[in-house]
Amino acid sequence: MALVLNDRVKETSTTTGNGDITLAGVAAVNFITFNTGIVPTNTTYYAIVNQGVAEWEVGVGTVTNATTLQRDTVLDNSAGTTAKIVFSGGTKDVFCTLPASKAIYLDASTPPVPVGAASTGFALAMAVAL
Repeated sequence: MALVLNDRVKETSTTTGNGDITLAGVAAVNFITFNTGIVPTNTTYYAIVNQGVAEWEVGVGTVTNATTLQRDTVLDNSAGTTAKIVFSGGTKDVFCTLPASKAIYLDASTPPVPVGAASTGFALAMAVAL
């Protein structure tokens, strides 16, 4: 199991409650599915936004099979906590994201420093030299 980040991964879900999210299995227009972009057994950062209600959640989840996203760790949500949101009815957008709390940056004119590379000091030194 690896942490996988990918652009343009987005599906919908009508799952309610605070359990695993059952994905539609069909990518939104101009996007790819979690099954294709993340691949089962891998983890990713995700966001879930209920289209009709002020309910949202950002966290770390595991794609357990082609149409299931397991919500492992909630980083933030519409209630201002780290608990899993109990989603009500309606269609939810489920997509990959990079939470701001996980980004490393120096300022608006300097490219971000990858977290893994920063631990070696090399990338950090390069970014500071810019």
